Amino acid sequence: MNQFRFSRRPDIGDKVRVSFEFFPPKNDEMEARLWDTVTRLEPLKPKFVSVTYGAGGSTRERTARTISRILNETNLTPAAHMTCVDAARHQVDAVIQEFADMGVKRFVALRGDPAAGVGTAYRPHPDGYANGAELVGALKDAGDFDISVSAYPEKHPESPDFATDIDMLKRKVDNGATRAITQFFFDNDLYERYVERARRAGIYIPIVPGILPVHNFTQVANFSARCGALVPAWLAERFDGLQNDPQTHALVASAVAAEQVLDLVERGVGDFHFYTMNRADLVFAICHMIGIRSHEAEVAGSAAA
Repeated sequence: MNQFRFSRRPDIGDKVRVSFEFFPPKNDEMEARLWDTVTRLEPLKPKFVSVTYGAGGSTRERTARTISRILNETNLTPAAHMTCVDAARHQVDAVIQEFADMGVKRFVALRGDPAAGVGTAYRPHPDGYANGAELVGALKDAGDFDISVSAYPEKHPESPDFATDIDMLKRKVDNGATRAITQFFFDNDLYERYVERARRAGIYIPIVPGILPVHNFTQVANFSARCGALVPAWLAERFDGLQNDPQTHALVASAVAAEQVLDLVERGVGDFHFYTMNRADLVFAICHMIGIRSHEAEVAGSAAA
């Protein structure tokens, strides 16, 4: 009966669609690593790839340069991140127009983290968009864009309760959001309960799970504590003792993420957004394990046959 186990069904890869997030490189070495990652992941034919954008336009030029290369040198569809932290409305509007003029048709609209970092107080720019919902409205006014927004299965750390959090998501949808992409999480039950809350509130856009491969468990645990994401005890146990064993750490990380994705597929989820951290190996391995094959591999396999 093993051949009938869900994780071994040959058609899983046909049911799954993926997208990837990159961040703009800060130096030549990081740029080389990013483009190695793009080259490695492009044959997986993601639905789109997003490029992050720093608060107040702090990575504006690097983000624009990265998106330009993706448009001109690959067959990938880029989505430009937009934030409204520390920026006046006219500045944000100018960046939207700049990306639109480049040929960008997809955006990821985020309020953005406070300029002083996660966990500090957020203060809107006095002449700026106050939140993600207002930013979505500005994008919709500027053009017929595909707009993704953020969602938080464990609620945003600044929200007093889930009702407030879901209300903000509803405002984003009402202003024109096309889909929501979640903050990373490790407990699929939390995601499923969040989707149920959203549906009860009349939110019917896709809510795409954000998947974070664990390249470094210590760093992920520390960041999770700051942004309010639960790190289950079982996950900590999986990585216990692997601090100085990067090869085994990588094997465990790819297995953990593939297990998470396959469980979500079994629950009916078909779209996944991977936070790549500009590193290809874990993401490529996870996609392979869930049945997504690169076009290059398909061509090679056909030639061998």
